[in-house]
Amino acid sequence: MKILLNKNDLNEALNKVSNIGFVPTMGSLHKGHISLIKKSLNECKYTVVSIFINPQQFNNKEDYKKYPKNIKKDLSILKKLKIDFVFLPDKKTIYSKKRGIKIKISKREKILCAKFRKGHFEGVLDVMDRLTKLIKPNKIYMGEKDYQQLYLVKNFIEKRYKSKIISCETIRDKYKLALSSRNFLLKRKYLKKARLLTNNLIIFKKRLKKQKNMKNLIKKKIIELSKIYKVKFDYLEIRNRKNLKLSRKIESSKLFFAYSINDIRLIDNF
Repeated sequence: MKILLNKNDLNEALNKVSNIGFVPTMGSLHKGHISLIKKSLNECKYTVVSIFINPQQFNNKEDYKKYPKNIKKDLSILKKLKIDFVFLPDKKTIYSKKRGIKIKISKREKILCAKFRKGHFEGVLDVMDRLTKLIKPNKIYMGEKDYQQLYLVKNFIEKRYKSKIISCETIRDKYKLALSSRNFLLKRKYLKKARLLTNNLIIFKKRLKKQKNMKNLIKKKIIELSKIYKVKFDYLEIRNRKNLKLSRKIESSKLFFAYSINDIRLIDNF
């Protein structure tokens, strides 16, 4: 496993390398990340994992500061997985060149998390553009937990590069809670509440198949869960999995939700 710190390291290591799988991360690795990495190891000759907490995608400075970090543990995990390269850039390496034209997402795309996190996805697309340009991967592996991110990055990157975005299923704990680095910030009692809430919504989605007045039912569910689990919802919506438009057809859609529990924001979909 080679650790690459800057563009020169990266160019030297990848100069004559082909069939590259890339897993972009912000560290605090968990089984969800590991599943992406294993998929890359199985499908590609070489695997690059980046660890970079991108300041541009945080619309809240405090959220950026408290984002979980454990680089020593992360490197230990990656070494055991026998990946080829770890890219550990600093802000100067990633943002050495200013962008001529700012990245913008369209009005119709300002839904779900984009509606509540101003500038977040512009920051995600910016860093993914820069990383893809540097690494030139054949495949980029991303999880479905961040489904809107996956959707936007796929549309953006595949129009500009030969890299293919590989969608990977959400990995959950034994209580069905989606694995997330932010889970590390939750105390046990809040983790338990998040698990119970997830299971409640899994059952709720199944029941929605037989209901006609979905809009009112969803409003009532938000009020109910907010009171029971002491959480604040940003959204709870049924959207088409292909184009993210609001939908009433459960079979071709996903239930998307985001909420804050003890000031930690969690998102999921199923």
